[in-house]
Amino acid sequence: MAKFELPQLDYSYDALEPFIDKMTMEIHHSRHHNTYVNNLNKALEDNKVEVASFEELFANVSKLPVALRNNGGGVFNHNLFWKIMKPNGGGVPEGQLLEAINSAFTSFDELKAKFSNAAMTRFGSGWAWLVSVDGKLVVTSSPNQDNPLMDIAEVKGTPILTLDVWEHAYYLKYQNKRNEYVDTWWNTVNWEEVAKRFANSL
Repeated sequence: MAKFELPQLDYSYDALEPFIDKMTMEIHHSRHHNTYVNNLNKALEDNKVEVASFEELFANVSKLPVALRNNGGGVFNHNLFWKIMKPNGGGVPEGQLLEAINSAFTSFDELKAKFSNAAMTRFGSGWAWLVSVDGKLVVTSSPNQDNPLMDIAEVKGTPILTLDVWEHAYYLKYQNKRNEYVDTWWNTVNWEEVAKRFANSL
């Protein structure tokens, strides 16, 4: 049976300073994310479920044991989260992605406001998402480790940008000030990666 693995990061744990601190990154990746990977592999084995991809797992996740939903989401969501960040990130996207943003939200600033609001108003633990739905961009959020690829998602589509708003993602540095974490996180976004994912969704 295929095993899911913890991906290596494309940058060091301190590379997103001062926006995301080294200790948070190290704990988040090497412990939280790694635990989801181990628990997903165990749940697949225990339930004798074989899947070749996350898409296959999530397509029927509502019919599977909750451990597969929670841990599968935990692995996929973090895989994406690390990829759409980079050192010296931020700024404004360009080209086809910016055109799609302007079409859906009238401006980049309006997208930032809507996405930040989705992150701020997600009660408890969860994620904010920018999703490509048949080529149109939509902002949404999900509880716990759910995501827009799951058959139970409120908005279904291809996630191209995400923000983790579980407390373990920001509490060491920002404590209860989720708003500061959300505001400064924009300085880490890897828009080239987001643009590539958007292009692949079309």
